[in-house]
Amino acid sequence: MLILARKAGEGIQIGDDILVQVLEIRGRQVRLGISAPADTAVHRSEVYQRIAAQNRMAAAAPADLQEAHSLWLRGRGE
Repeated sequence: MLILARKAGEGIQIGDDILVQVLEIRGRQVRLGISAPADTAVHRSEVYQRIAAQNRMAAAAPADLQEAHSLWLRGRGE
């Protein structure tokens, strides 16, 4: 991990298209401004982790509806 110290008003350029700028520092909280192309997904890390977990669960789910129905019935004790 690259660690940089920045002050309010300063920024970090990532590649040619992404700019992260420190807008404000208030107590223990930092407000960031992010300029990125529209096709670049930008999420808070906790939101990104939830999305990734849901995608993993969806990928692991049975693709066959009959199998999913059987699993559901077994879960109900039938």
